[in-house]
Amino acid sequence: MAIKLLENFPSRPANALAGVVLLATASLCSAFPGDSLYASAGRYLTASDGTKLNFYCRGKGSPTVVFESGDGDWSPSWATVQPEVSQWTRACSYDRSGSGFSSKGPLPVSDRRSAEQLRSALRNGDIRGPYILVGHASGGNIARTFADLYNSDVAGMVLIDPAERDVETTHDLDDSWRGIDERNQGYLAFCRDAVVAHKPFPVTPPAEHPGWTCLSYSYRGVPDARFSTELNNALVEIMSTKSDMWEALLSSVGQRTSDIEFLKSHRQSLGSRPLRIILAAYEIPPTSRLPAAERIKFNEGFRAGGMNLLNLSTNAKLISTDTGAFVQFEKPDIVINAIREVFDQAKCPPRAARRAQTSSQCS
Repeated sequence: MAIKLLENFPSRPANALAGVVLLATASLCSAFPGDSLYASAGRYLTASDGTKLNFYCRGKGSPTVVFESGDGDWSPSWATVQPEVSQWTRACSYDRSGSGFSSKGPLPVSDRRSAEQLRSALRNGDIRGPYILVGHASGGNIARTFADLYNSDVAGMVLIDPAERDVETTHDLDDSWRGIDERNQGYLAFCRDAVVAHKPFPVTPPAEHPGWTCLSYSYRGVPDARFSTELNNALVEIMSTKSDMWEALLSSVGQRTSDIEFLKSHRQSLGSRPLRIILAAYEIPPTSRLPAAERIKFNEGFRAGGMNLLNLSTNAKLISTDTGAFVQFEKPDIVINAIREVFDQAKCPPRAARRAQTSSQCS
């Protein structure tokens, strides 16, 4: 998963929200053309439990590509990738319950509940499978949970720097993961309480982490020079006023242990369906407050665990990058090409896998 809250983010003064929005308006220039699409709600689809999920679907074709964002992020995670993928098939990003423009759903927020909400919302919106699931960081766990629950609905999968605690073969990282979860719970509660109390953002950081502001949690911090003014303003507004988002995030971190156990006990193979795993070079970056030795140990262990996910398919491939955890922002072509490869193979499986299948589209 993309590790949150361990970086030494630059401190921001405790200005009013208007000051943050002014900063976005005055000085930031978008590196992601067209990202203002995500600055307002798209199409609402209702899950079976009544949660209204905000979707952005573009393009035509099948299988549909469905994007699952990482912890603390939502649809703008795919601003660099979704427009390209929609040129050759239907591509749908969405906001999980509580995040972005989606409504609050039932608590607790587990990966299973998120997968069930996603599938029922897609079906209620007449967006039928099978799907190619693209999961970033902890969003990869939701994609994998979806595949375990609805295996026949999955045509292929791309996992970008995925969480992999359930397939780690040693306990070397247990203490690190436990510390990450504990710190995340503390800071998420801090942010939720600040929003409930109507404190202006960015709030004064807690004494034990002076570089932390609540605006640091999503997308490696907002405002972000890569986003448009419209999107930056929308992100700041949501993060500084929507307590449901923080409550959902806090709940999901509290479900980590049970989510991992579900994946361990319900794992299903993808068979020969294509799986591409993209692993970044650095998970906890050099700016972390962690000692260098612990950081290096974690990064090496994380990558080793990610490689174990290759066992989920007989048609799996590892793609290594020299980027940080947001591969889709730093080198989007790597992600786009991986999705295209999975799409092409899902449409026209390799000869050994399709055997007697005949199609004018496959040679």
